[in-house]
Order: sequence, then structure tokens, then C-alpha cells
Amino acid sequence: MRFFFKLFLALSFLVCLAAGGLWWWANQPLELRNSPLDFRVNAGSSLRSAASQMREAGMVVDTNLLALLARAFRADTGIKAGSYSVTTGVTPLQLLDKLIRGKVTQGEMILVEGWTFRQWRARMDAHPDLRHETRGLTEQQVAERIGLATTRLDGLLFPDTYLFDKQSSDLDLVARAVRAMDKRLAAEWAQRDAGLPYKTPYEALVMASIVEKETGRESDRPMIASVFVNRLRRGMLLQTDPTVIYGMGEAFDGNLRRRDLLADTPYNTYTRAGLPPTPIAMPGQASLRAALHPAVSEALYFVARGDGSSHFSKTLDEHNMAVNRYQRGAK
Repeated sequence: MRFFFKLFLALSFLVCLAAGGLWWWANQPLELRNSPLDFRVNAGSSLRSAASQMREAGMVVDTNLLALLARAFRADTGIKAGSYSVTTGVTPLQLLDKLIRGKVTQGEMILVEGWTFRQWRARMDAHPDLRHETRGLTEQQVAERIGLATTRLDGLLFPDTYLFDKQSSDLDLVARAVRAMDKRLAAEWAQRDAGLPYKTPYEALVMASIVEKETGRESDRPMIASVFVNRLRRGMLLQTDPTVIYGMGEAFDGNLRRRDLLADTPYNTYTRAGLPPTPIAMPGQASLRAALHPAVSEALYFVARGDGSSHFSKTLDEHNMAVNRYQRGAK
């Protein structure tokens, strides 16, 4: 009996020694190739494969000891996939806590109201935290990859600030923005004012994109929408410069000339009645709301005052006077 008791004490001592050694290691700073050190844990990774990914990124970590530590906390199967960042001084215990809690680092992308998809794409292509899967694809191919049958994505993505797991696919970001626009447009369409001259939510989206490009001040959006809605109801041409510019594409050099207003394209609202065939930009929430809840007015014209706001007129004579006053400097 005395032998077994001594053996028990010896084993207990060894267990305590091992536990103490593991605890000491768990609280020692890990060696990092650089600080901060970014690494990614792929979806479905075990703790051992995650440790391999961390070593490849430049972290010196003992896989066996990390696995033992995780087992001690019953967390060896509870790590979260995603992008992580650690700095000098991080310990195995702190690292494990990050992995268990899923304290991933996030990238941020601001997609701007009024921009086209070409402009948004340039910003995404330059973002270092995205995985660029759209490079080399046409706009139509990008649309197809996210399940859309269209050649143009303008108007279909909702402008917002998007947070994402670093090294997420830019296709995933585009798909999120499309879903966000679908949700916002559906909500506004369901509560739209009665009697609007739109047959479909898409037509309302086209109108919202025009309002977005024509408005310098958010408070003017409902009145801008009212002018265009009144024109549609009367069968008048919309005569809005941003649609002409959009139709010119890369041929637009920053100056809109009279000959441009006379050159017919599907987007020239000086030569063609009704709405253009597609949105011309990405409208924000305020423009969506204005298109589906325009102000009640008899205004048919507006002109920029030069301070970001617009002057609205019921008649052409009144409009011409406003043009003389605000754009030609007449008193």
C-alpha cells in the first residue's frame, strides 16, 4: 500500500508540474515575425490546422501545447474561422481566447451615394483587405456570379459603410450590397404613395438614381422627385443632364455641350420620353424615399442656386427668370 501511495504522490506531483509548466507557457509572449501580425483561420479548420496557418503567417507557436491548452479549457473544437490580428506580447492564453470568442479583425468599405459601379469597383480593386475575385470579369460576368441576369449593376447596390472579415471576397461584398438595396427598395415600395407613375419597383429605382444625381441638398430631394413625377404625369420630357452624361459614358470630358443634349442615346431624356432604361447611379435611402414619397407640388422646373439648393418653378417663364438670376447673374 505504501508503494502505491508513493506512486500516487509522484504521479500527482508530475501532473501538477506539467500543469504548472503548461500554465507558465500559456502566459508567456509568443514570438511574432512582425507586429501587428495578421493571419486567417479558414472555415472548417481544426485547432492544429489553424496553428499551421498561424505559423505560416509568422507566429512561433507549439501546436501540441496549444492543443493541450485548448483541451484543458474544453475549447479544442470551438475556434471560429475568420481574420485575426495579434501584436507583440500576445500570450497563448490570449490567442486561444481570441479564437474561441471569434474576435476577428474587420475591413471597412464605404460605398458612396451617387457613384456608378465602375467607380465602386475601382475602390474595391484598390482595397487591401478584400480578396479580388472580380478582377478580369466584365460587369455582366460579375452580375452572373451573384445570380443576376443583367449587364449593368448601376443602381442595384445600396450605398453604405460595409464591415467585412478581412480577405473576404469582393463578390460577397457586391452580393451584400445588392441584398441591402433589394430590402430597402422593397420596404419603400410597399409604403409608396398612391398614384405614382411607376409600374415596377425598378422604375422607382431608376427615378431614385436621377434624384440622387440631381440633388445637392438632402432636403430638396422630395421636391426634385416631385418635378420629375409631375413631368412624367404630363408626358413631358424629363430633360435631366445626368442621364445624358451617363449615356455618353467615357466620352464625357467634364463639359456638357448643346450638341450632347441633341445627340440621341437611350439615356438622353432631352430626346426620349419617359425614364431611361436603367438607373444611372447608386441612390441612397433619402433618394429612394423621395422617389416613392415625392412632395406634393405643381413644380415642373428647377435650377441650382449655387449654394447646393434649388429654386423650383411652376411655369417656364418663372423658370427662365430663375435661370437668369442664379446662373447668369441677372438681378
